Amino acid sequence: MSRADITSNITEAAFREFMEYGFEKASMRRIASAVGITAAALYKHFQNKEEMFAALVEPTIQEFRQIYDEMNKIAFEQLPKVGINEIWKDYGGDAKILMQFVYSHFNEFKLIVCCSQGTRYDSFIHDVAVMEEKTTQMFIDRCRELGTDIKPVSDMELHLLVTANVSAVFEAVIHDFSEAEAMHYADTLDSFFSAGWKRLFGI
Repeated sequence: MSRADITSNITEAAFREFMEYGFEKASMRRIASAVGITAAALYKHFQNKEEMFAALVEPTIQEFRQIYDEMNKIAFEQLPKVGINEIWKDYGGDAKILMQFVYSHFNEFKLIVCCSQGTRYDSFIHDVAVMEEKTTQMFIDRCRELGTDIKPVSDMELHLLVTANVSAVFEAVIHDFSEAEAMHYADTLDSFFSAGWKRLFGI
């Protein structure tokens, strides 16, 4: 068996282990046993348990951030042309776009949001909320520069509302929605938060 085949078997076994036990209770010895190698041999492929976990989720997280950045780039480019009302029509369908990506990588996101306690990925939802909070504030500032009158919102309220918005998307993963259920839920989120943000900002 080639090294590449062994690494593939390890990642498959690691996924099952992390999914069943979570990161903190996952056992490198059980993973090695499932693959049919010794624990010492396992460490030749991955230095530690967190590196193994990262191999399973990091590529998906990087792609998620790329999609997120591209969505915001398009919104900022379109803002002077069409105005905030058109961009925030049904909140731009952002939840639906992100949900489609999440469900095309469901296993990875299940690990990230449900099994990552004890890793650097444990704060993933919070980190996304922080990104969204900064982007939202930049978007508001840009709207004001373009002459749109937007009601002020306190920093704390904005933080809490953005966090609720972001967290809501990943509740579909936590509750094991089917893809059809998740996409319907995403439409609901877009409509719900679109109306809420518009009223809050007086748009």
